[in-house]
Amino acid sequence: MWPFNRRVRASSGRLTRFLVILAVLLALCAAGFFFLPAGRALFEDTRDKLGKAQAITPVEIKASTQNADHPPTNTSDGIRNNYWGTTPGSTITYTFRAPFRLVTTIITNGAGVAPKEYNAQARALEFTLEVTTPSGEKHTKKLTLDDKPGPQTFTTAFSDVKTVTLTLNTPSGLTQGRQLALAEVEFFKRA
Repeated sequence: MWPFNRRVRASSGRLTRFLVILAVLLALCAAGFFFLPAGRALFEDTRDKLGKAQAITPVEIKASTQNADHPPTNTSDGIRNNYWGTTPGSTITYTFRAPFRLVTTIITNGAGVAPKEYNAQARALEFTLEVTTPSGEKHTKKLTLDDKPGPQTFTTAFSDVKTVTLTLNTPSGLTQGRQLALAEVEFFKRA
């Protein structure tokens, strides 16, 4: 019968098959090249979620404003009702001994975790988090906080972090005789 007993030459279809395989390989290489940063970010995020987070303490804390009664070092002392008192737009910079992968940041806003302590001073409801790598490369992320007492957790996911700078924005409850209060900032690295 005609369709089943066709004679085929020995090299028939080889060139077509080779061109199809070559096109598929080129498409895979192009996709890998264009999606490599997204793939790397997905890989790092997966490692963050599968690994444990470990607390890391800064070796140096500097702030744009100082208050003798409420210094910036109060934000890293482990006491949640001891705060740094400052003004809107102030910055605080945390420097670490060695670069690390910053997985999570926990911010305890206000003057303390009890509602009465929390409402005693003003709070910043928006922070600009800026991380700097040893090479000087900077990455920023906006953190928006709820106006409520207690710790608030943020997934940050930055690699090679050497310093972290927080800028306090959008004050709430700022009236005469009150200052912005930041009780505690905790950083966690991938273990």
